Amino acid sequence: MAQALDIDRWNLECEFNNTDHRTDLNGVDRLIVRRGQKFTISLYLRSGKYQPGVSSLDFVAETGPQPSEQYGTRASFGLSATIDTSRWSAAVASPPGDTVALSICSAPDAPIGRYTLTLGRSGRIEFILLFNPWCPGDAVYMDNEQSLEEYVLSQDGIIFRGSAKYPTATPWNFGQFESEILDICLRILDMNPKCLKDPGKDCSGRRNPIYVSRVLSAMVNCNDDKGVLQGKWYGGYEGGVSPLFWKGSVEILRNWQTQKCQPVCYGQCWVFAAVACTVSRALGIPCRVVTNYLSAHDTNSNLVIERYINENGEFTQSRDMIWNYHCWVESWMTRPDLKSDFNGWQASDPTPQEKSEGVYCCGPIPVRAIKEGELTFKYDAPFVFAEVNADVISFMKKKDGSISKVTNTTSVGQKISTKSVGSDTREDITHLYKYPEGSDEEREAFKKANHQNKLLQEKNQGLHLTIKVTSDMRKGCDFDVFAVVTNNTQSVKMCRLFFGSCIMSYNGFLGGNCGFKDLLNVELSPGAERRVPLQLSYSKYGGLLNEDNLIRLAALLVDYSTKETTLAVRNIVLVNPEIKVRILGEPKENRKLAAEITLQNPLPEPLENCCFSIEGANLTGGRAICERLDSSVGPGEDAKVKIYFTPTHSGLRKLVVDFDSSKLHHVKGYRNVIIGK
Repeated sequence: MAQALDIDRWNLECEFNNTDHRTDLNGVDRLIVRRGQKFTISLYLRSGKYQPGVSSLDFVAETGPQPSEQYGTRASFGLSATIDTSRWSAAVASPPGDTVALSICSAPDAPIGRYTLTLGRSGRIEFILLFNPWCPGDAVYMDNEQSLEEYVLSQDGIIFRGSAKYPTATPWNFGQFESEILDICLRILDMNPKCLKDPGKDCSGRRNPIYVSRVLSAMVNCNDDKGVLQGKWYGGYEGGVSPLFWKGSVEILRNWQTQKCQPVCYGQCWVFAAVACTVSRALGIPCRVVTNYLSAHDTNSNLVIERYINENGEFTQSRDMIWNYHCWVESWMTRPDLKSDFNGWQASDPTPQEKSEGVYCCGPIPVRAIKEGELTFKYDAPFVFAEVNADVISFMKKKDGSISKVTNTTSVGQKISTKSVGSDTREDITHLYKYPEGSDEEREAFKKANHQNKLLQEKNQGLHLTIKVTSDMRKGCDFDVFAVVTNNTQSVKMCRLFFGSCIMSYNGFLGGNCGFKDLLNVELSPGAERRVPLQLSYSKYGGLLNEDNLIRLAALLVDYSTKETTLAVRNIVLVNPEIKVRILGEPKENRKLAAEITLQNPLPEPLENCCFSIEGANLTGGRAICERLDSSVGPGEDAKVKIYFTPTHSGLRKLVVDFDSSKLHHVKGYRNVIIGK
């Protein structure tokens, strides 16, 4: 007859289990394990000994406020001879005696979250269960160790901003293993409206990474719920801080927690994406931040961005926009609701742009579905397809009210970028979203997506117009940009050329003019080329420039003989000065180090209120450390500080640096540091 084990006490062996489950960076003071993988606890018996085939023990694992076997949030099981990794199971892994090494394994599709496990009549333990990308039975399984190191375990990274011609690297501290962060991520799930409405059903949904990533896409922004971040793209940042203020996700998530789930002010697309990446990695979903240059925001789902200019080549604002760049995330998972070809990277976008099923969220949609033009697949395929493939049509509105079409060369969805595995270089992943331009496969995808405009696009072969720039466009300098006109016809051409520049926000909103030229009589003989320079001087653009450092150049060419109008547009990013970081001392765990940080003022005017700050996962104790300068820094002079910090863990770490002042805002830099044991 079976005899129930009489348990006196137990040891959760947190250090061993958490290390084995790759959760030890969360700390080893509590049990945090991954699903579909066994963990071992020690039981000390009050009386009697464990006897194989005789001793018994019943287990009940429960999660959520309304555990139910029907919803998969409650599981009952007993002792087995061996562990079965396909379901909840338990087995003894020690010889007979009064101390028992008990192995327990969760089902690889169990809901993630906080669990209580009841052992017989007297024992009750608590643990946190996460997704397990190392487990072949888990929907987030990834079979490449270097990719897992990058997309799950890496606490810092690079987000690409700048422009399609000159992508710039912004360092970011994801910090998913810093103290409190995992608890905050679980709280985000608990605060989502679906959970507040039906907690039992919501907790059941947490078995599915598709469901969880869709919830995160909605909860990282605050537009319909108690989400983490409030977006702001124009005006000042009163009542909060500029999105460029942030160096990582940790401070944002902690602020949301301490503010009792009131939104943190403010975020823009790369901040929303970075926070979503932190939460995904914390929960065990492989995730990366992706940047799409010249990204279309199609508000009416017609796959066309319609732009209007006046006779001077000046744009009028419209709801459809082309963002200089836009960031979202990709999460790795299977799609059992679709064919197996669509497993792998899934795009989701936490920036609030358009509603999906009545909520501001977007995705997850398989990246492969975008490439193939499969716009009926879940979720939000048409919106993401438009971001990388929309057609751009420009019209000129004349003073007499008439409207004419303008030939233009803008093509959206360029240089789609993410950080490379194991290095800070840029990986171009455009080929994952699009077939080569003009290929048969591209035409097939457009047909499937019913993207007629792209199939009918005409090219103007007569007069060719482009904008060329110099490679070194530094903030504070004067420099020339050029409109280049080429006559590919056999006849002499007389044209009017308008060449203008204006300040621009990265999401397409236009600001003040900073220089223009209007040439009424440009004559071009057959095959000739004409370069027209436009000087951009700091005295004109300096006072207008916003913190995106962006200037839009637009050239408009009117052929007097045919009345055809050609438009060329180019966005340029002015380069901030480099931040130099020198580490003083031998980098070791728990040993105080100094970072000597220097930045040279590139502007022809002094910098006031200069402040350096540093932050880094396992380097600065999960907080930013600041150092202010007492005096102003004159033109060409160095701003220089020493900031002390103490690393807590060995390994390769990234120290992220920010410099802010009256005239140079939130310049970013970083230094990779190898911390010895």
